Amino acid sequence: MTRLDRYLFRQLGVGLLAVTIGLAALVWLTQSLRFIELVLDRGLSLAVFVELTGLLLPSFFAVILPITTFVVVLFSYVRLNGDRELVVMRAAGLSDWQLSRPALLLATLATGFCLFLQLWLVPVSHAAFRAWQFEIRNEMAAILVQEGVFSSLGDELTVYARRREADGTLRGILVHDTREAGAPVTIMAEEGRLVATPNGPRVILLNGVRQQMDPATEHRPARLSVLSFAENSVDLASSSRSPVDGARNRDSRERFVDELLHPDPAENLPDRDIRKFRAEGHQRLASPFTALAFAMVGLATALSSGFRRHGDWRPGAVGVALVVTLLAIGLSIGNLAARDNKFIPLIWIHALGPCLVSAWVLFGSPGLPRRRPGTAEG
Repeated sequence: MTRLDRYLFRQLGVGLLAVTIGLAALVWLTQSLRFIELVLDRGLSLAVFVELTGLLLPSFFAVILPITTFVVVLFSYVRLNGDRELVVMRAAGLSDWQLSRPALLLATLATGFCLFLQLWLVPVSHAAFRAWQFEIRNEMAAILVQEGVFSSLGDELTVYARRREADGTLRGILVHDTREAGAPVTIMAEEGRLVATPNGPRVILLNGVRQQMDPATEHRPARLSVLSFAENSVDLASSSRSPVDGARNRDSRERFVDELLHPDPAENLPDRDIRKFRAEGHQRLASPFTALAFAMVGLATALSSGFRRHGDWRPGAVGVALVVTLLAIGLSIGNLAARDNKFIPLIWIHALGPCLVSAWVLFGSPGLPRRRPGTAEG
């Protein structure tokens, strides 16, 4: 690298680090607010909170790094043009290719880092995040039961306790359990206590009533059965456990690309999920190249405009409009490909097409008008 390349690369690199870290911190702050009640109200430690929310950061970086790369490249070159530095560099005989080399190197590094995130770190961190959530809902359910609050333990179990004693005894308990499809259960008890078992937490209920709606059959309509009991117990672990080993269902974000493109037939996934996984796999492979594509869009927009003495807002506005449009198109293509895999090639066209068009604008379009170095618009 020449001294000029190092000068431009240093400005771009410092700007990219500052913008990316700042935006990731902002996104992390907004997303972590939904977990803050676990620390303030439900007794989880600050270390658990930081570790849990920190596992979200790789996903944030994978999403925002292509955008921040574009922002830094576009506005750095627009600023260089406004400060007449590009005018001087061009007057010294530098071509658009020479001016673009630092930004292309930075965008290539960003693309490589995004590939590392998407192919390995994002599925690993998201799997750890889901495991933490699963443990909080199942192994730490006792912590999540609050006094005077209807506490949802997963999507199918709600527990209410009128009062919670210092020794952990619960008074005035109501449990609503819909884990058995078509047969919801409501239990009311005078008191109870939480105990830990190998299969997760369990609440022992004393002196209560169990009401269950039995589903209708061919020979009788649905009916309500009521049972009074002196002692009963309810498992507070989530119903997402399997009967064999307590495993949970894994979503697409915690699977590696090979698992997405070639799902295990033993899982017996529905066709809808298989199509979604394949589309997600191609998006994982293609999305890192948007860092290079967006950077080249920013370069093409900034370097194809001339110098104006009183500043020029048009390159920034045009570049932002183009990338916002590309982002919207990318979301639409992702949804189409998830519904029908024949649209998967559009994912790659969306990722690589802007690179080719921007390269043509920058280096291979002799028919486009070029201003002589050092000339300016009024």
